[in-house]
Amino acid sequence: MRILIVSDTHRQNKNYLKALGKVEPVDMVIHCGDVEGSEYVISESAGCPVEMVAGNNDYFSELPREKEFEIGKYRVWLTHGHNYYVAMGNETLKEEARARGVDIVMFGHTHKPVVDTSGGLTVINPGSLTYPRQSNRRPSYILMELDEDGEAHFSICYL
Repeated sequence: MRILIVSDTHRQNKNYLKALGKVEPVDMVIHCGDVEGSEYVISESAGCPVEMVAGNNDYFSELPREKEFEIGKYRVWLTHGHNYYVAMGNETLKEEARARGVDIVMFGHTHKPVVDTSGGLTVINPGSLTYPRQSNRRPSYILMELDEDGEAHFSICYL
């Protein structure tokens, strides 16, 4: 199973479509928020199931603020993260994820990619395809792959 994880596209979908083209075929697309009205473009171009949440810039969106769902044997919590002070670090987010009993938490907001597998919890942020803020300033996304044994592997990828 191959899953494209993106965030913070801010209604600029050119790089999302490039990333999708690089990794296709995928079995799922996950967007961690700040789509700014591009829900239809993101969903229709994916050609597979899409999980999406609202971010702090999705003012009038009908998207949920948070979601919990299963990917294989993993329980996933999807949130944009701004309500958990992720700009100050991810400890509050991790505490909430542990309280929820999830295996993986995916978030956005900081525009910086992260794969943190410490402490029995996997914390994922794909960064931003539109306005990256990490040192190399390259648009980023994460490819999640489940192997034959159902184990998850995460790769930070750049355009």
